[in-house]
Amino acid sequence: MSKTIEKTALVWFRRDLRAHDHAALAHALAAFGRVYCAFIFDREILDGLETRADRRVEFILRSVEALDAALRSLGEGAGVAHAGLLVRHGFATEEIPRLAVDLGAQAVLCNRDYEPAALERDGRVAAALLRQGIAFGDFKDQVIFERDEVLSGSGQAYSVFTPYAKAWLKRLGDDDLRPHAVAARAARLAPLPAGERLPALDELGFTATNLGALDLPAGVEGGRRLLGDFLARIGAYQEARDFPARRGVSYLSVHLRFGTVSIRELVAAARAHDSAGARCWLNELIWREFYQMILWHHPHVLTRSFRPQYDAVRWDEAPALLEAWQEGRTGYPLVDAGMRQLAQSGYMHNRLRMVTASFLCKDLGLDWRLGERHFARLLNDYDLAANNGGWQWAASTGCDAQPWFRIFNPLTQSQRFDPEGRFIRRYLPELAAVPARHIHAPWLMDAGAQAAAGVRIGRDYPAPVVDHAQARQRTLARYGVVKGAD
Repeated sequence: MSKTIEKTALVWFRRDLRAHDHAALAHALAAFGRVYCAFIFDREILDGLETRADRRVEFILRSVEALDAALRSLGEGAGVAHAGLLVRHGFATEEIPRLAVDLGAQAVLCNRDYEPAALERDGRVAAALLRQGIAFGDFKDQVIFERDEVLSGSGQAYSVFTPYAKAWLKRLGDDDLRPHAVAARAARLAPLPAGERLPALDELGFTATNLGALDLPAGVEGGRRLLGDFLARIGAYQEARDFPARRGVSYLSVHLRFGTVSIRELVAAARAHDSAGARCWLNELIWREFYQMILWHHPHVLTRSFRPQYDAVRWDEAPALLEAWQEGRTGYPLVDAGMRQLAQSGYMHNRLRMVTASFLCKDLGLDWRLGERHFARLLNDYDLAANNGGWQWAASTGCDAQPWFRIFNPLTQSQRFDPEGRFIRRYLPELAAVPARHIHAPWLMDAGAQAAAGVRIGRDYPAPVVDHAQARQRTLARYGVVKGAD
């Protein structure tokens, strides 16, 4: 019997919930004769969630169920009965070493994560495994280029997106998009021990959400459905992507976050279509890797400004204004519609992420970290690097950020990107009967117009919590006194 056939590996799935084009799984099947697969509902993460009705947990569970079925199908197709996914609910730092020992594994393999907490967790797991004489290996999978793979000519990390994107595209080759082969060696998948089953949502300590009512299908098939739908209209992406009332974007962000789609598949699809829309979308995928690279090289952005001089910005403290922003009660319809979309669905259109973030920082004068934390609590697609990068861009504290003296006018943004108020009316039913000429600034309606629309400003819908023109002047003064602001 060959040494390969004698060896056993455990593949630890995390944010890569698919059984195809999977780097760690492919490496395990190539090098080991028996391969188990596991997923841990990690209490180190779950115990810190603020609500027991979290759409992300439900999405993950549905995707884990689909992954288990896919692994079983792969095994059956290769003559292996009862392959599948080992699922545990506990602390990953304890469960993975325990599983590896119990299964007689010589190695644990996984796909690399780049977030500081994940790196710390993986270090603890690797150390625990080493004490048992078990190897730990990780592989690049969730990005095309990681960490130090795209650097400037002087060997430095980029801090401006455009030259980074040019270097990224110049480096990109066919080999970077080649899928990791899994199916050909599926006969090496190991049967699950007797008695294994998947947990129910309530066994994890969570309750059902409205996920099923949203257009957010989970698992690989859900990702494929959304991708197919998007590719049919990708040519219009560049023109349609900024209008939240239109179906102009891919809606794949949550699938990218949990790895139910492969980044290689998405980049390959964008290249194959070769239209202005496809190139624009590819640029957004590159932004994702840019922010991952920034987090890796500049971990201080987790708590501080990328550009240190902006740590001197003196933010206001106004809990009532923060609450009004969080609940969609600012009196600015597009801002409020975006915030209510987030609360009701866990999703927010990217244009509205910029608008609402700018409003918090530059109209309300509140610390960007407050908004970053709120988005982190609610976004289905929450990604630390992208969320942090987006908030620091809006607050003008980040790398390649919007200049501090450029301040979104929420009224202009509303008129430009939701001209008929279709999106606003979808999430602000109290304004449903307000005519288009007033929908962006309903506070300007006189008493008769308000009566005709069935809404009284200040009672049924709030008056603006701040005057934008005055807030703009306060923001210019706030940033203008910062030494080194440019």
